[in-house]
Amino acid sequence: IQLSSTDKTVSLCPLNMAAAPEQTPLCIFGTGDLGFSLGRRLLQSGYRVVYGSRRPHSCGPLPPGTQVMSHGAAAQSANLVFICIHRENYGFLETLLPELRGKVLVDVSNNLKKNQYPEANAEYLQRLVPGAHVVKGFNTLSAWALQNGPSDANRQVYLCGNSAEAKQTVAETATKLGFTVLDRGSLSAARELEDFPLQLFPEWRMPLRLAVGLTAFFFFYLLIRDVIYAYVEQQKDISFRIMVSLANKVFPIVSLIMLSLCYLPGVIAALLQLYRGTKYKRFPDWLDRWMLCRKQLGLVALAFASLHVLYTLLIPIRYYVRYKVAASTISQIKENRTSEFDTAIAWRTDSYYSVGILGFGLYLLLGITSLPSVSNALSWREFSFIQSKLGYVTLLFCTLHTYLYGWNKFLRPSTYKWYTPPGYMLSLIVPTVVLVVKLLLLLPCVDRTLTRIRQGWERTDPEDGCEKSLLA
Repeated sequence: IQLSSTDKTVSLCPLNMAAAPEQTPLCIFGTGDLGFSLGRRLLQSGYRVVYGSRRPHSCGPLPPGTQVMSHGAAAQSANLVFICIHRENYGFLETLLPELRGKVLVDVSNNLKKNQYPEANAEYLQRLVPGAHVVKGFNTLSAWALQNGPSDANRQVYLCGNSAEAKQTVAETATKLGFTVLDRGSLSAARELEDFPLQLFPEWRMPLRLAVGLTAFFFFYLLIRDVIYAYVEQQKDISFRIMVSLANKVFPIVSLIMLSLCYLPGVIAALLQLYRGTKYKRFPDWLDRWMLCRKQLGLVALAFASLHVLYTLLIPIRYYVRYKVAASTISQIKENRTSEFDTAIAWRTDSYYSVGILGFGLYLLLGITSLPSVSNALSWREFSFIQSKLGYVTLLFCTLHTYLYGWNKFLRPSTYKWYTPPGYMLSLIVPTVVLVVKLLLLLPCVDRTLTRIRQGWERTDPEDGCEKSLLA
């Protein structure tokens, strides 16, 4: 480390390093984790980096190959300045108005909560330093992402600013770092960009709330029908079945309903287009939001289906099951009798398991192709074929699996405990409706009209025709 004679600059370059070709450095105000990671990434991309600090001689560790100066000296040496400090510390920038005039300031700050201040941090910075060109950007990246390079989850850098030239300068730097730049317009969009890091799984909220609600409802519904009913009516304590048996009934029910909810909005959208006779009218907002979270609905449904498979594999090793099998065997030996082989039951159980395995296999295929790394390798036609056509086939197999599970139980009065239907019957309502309506939409006369509408054809409204002729 070398100190200059003015004691304002500290060189962090090794003494034996060859002199790098002169180029205009990039300046970073702030030596925290984000400033450190950003400087290191800029160095790896071939830039010269200088840091501006209140304490140039005791600012902590910085990437080798950088320089640290006072804020004024650092600002004078660069045309592009990254402001990696909190909004509460912006006040000192007013003392640097001459040094920052005409410079491009990149505000990377975020807030702890939404609407914490009356104006966005970038707008406040522009008001403090009116002679500079403020660009909001890089605030959606973490220090970890900057150190390790872009990945699929954080490859995009959002920018906004009032100067097109300033945004172009920042965009070129972000592109050289390996990121994809998305221009969100003027600086008035800064508040929206600052709210991005504060969002916690926004697309997952409705699917997760729906999953929790369905799980809670069917858990207590089956708890009443199975456990409490047996205790009240038959004086049997089967509460031990809550942990595995009851859970293994809830998981497939929730999975099937949520899978059908992935395809129900598409059916509703098709019916709306047929009713309106055009594709140029917007869907209701609730339907738009529903369609946008279908991927998340499907992945949550796949998680519940996977739990159902794992719990089913536990059945043979459960103490209760082994006890029942042993007791039945000993009872038959004592009574010197054997149960006759029932071909119908054999067909039903084999079909039930076979259809379930096929349905779960297709389920996994849908989940794998929804991953960005896989979907990006597919053409739109391939992706649509898997997610749409094979998706309906998956729903058909899973629904058929449930019907085979019920078989003829609906004919037995003992099935309706306290006059309530079993849980699997309730789970069949939504998928059955979706499949029936989809079959109706596939009828040639209906499908032909729907295809024409989606290609731009509009059904003429007689009243609209009369109005147009009168206006003419």
